[in-house]
Amino acid sequence: MLKVKTTIFKAGHTNIAVPITGTTATEIFAQALQALTYHPDVIEWRIDYYQQVSNQKAYLATVNHLRSLLGETVLLTTFRTQHEGGVAKLADSDYFSIYRWLLENKLTDMLDIELNRNKATGNFLIQLAHQQQIPVILSQHDFQATPTEAEIVSRLKRMQERNADIGKIAVMPQSAQDVLDLLNATEKATHELEIPLITMSMGELGKVSRISGPLFGSTLTFASVSDASAPGQLTVADVRTAMAMISPKK
Repeated sequence: MLKVKTTIFKAGHTNIAVPITGTTATEIFAQALQALTYHPDVIEWRIDYYQQVSNQKAYLATVNHLRSLLGETVLLTTFRTQHEGGVAKLADSDYFSIYRWLLENKLTDMLDIELNRNKATGNFLIQLAHQQQIPVILSQHDFQATPTEAEIVSRLKRMQERNADIGKIAVMPQSAQDVLDLLNATEKATHELEIPLITMSMGELGKVSRISGPLFGSTLTFASVSDASAPGQLTVADVRTAMAMISPKK
């Protein structure tokens, strides 16, 4: 179990995150205010969309105002590289520099770090995040295929071994069996690992994985209020309705 502000991440309960993808401060604030009307547990700020991401003065002004808007809603900061479906080209050294500055100045509540970036610098960022008491989601995205069930579990285990606070994996299914493999891997890893997990099967085929977290163990699902930031993403309203229908009664 992991607690961030007042939000708890644990198997059997799935929180909802809304990504914001504005390119300017004005767009970011407008999207955040719109998202907050749906009362999400987490706002994911996709800073790979933000045009001023390398301008520290502009970033500082933007993030300070954004956090004042969010209040107790958790801010998850993510720079999704082009390697894994992001929109901005960035060298690993620049990715590392931006993240290091964010952590040193405690400018987020949680940070997404990609598993496939340089291991030594990734480990440094994880250690720094923990020194600053900022939880880390270690993530991996495959937009081409779905690994085997055993491989998915193995990758999630690797995330735990790298000291992630949460392990995240998103894959692209080519068949219904791929979706089942992702769900089975999630259920298996939930029992074998100590950290909370976030898993999803993307695209139209994988939509069921975005609502079945309470049954299989994924602790966070990403939903939109307007434009989706990933293939197969559902709206907050649809996710809430579907999860309420399938969640075990207490």
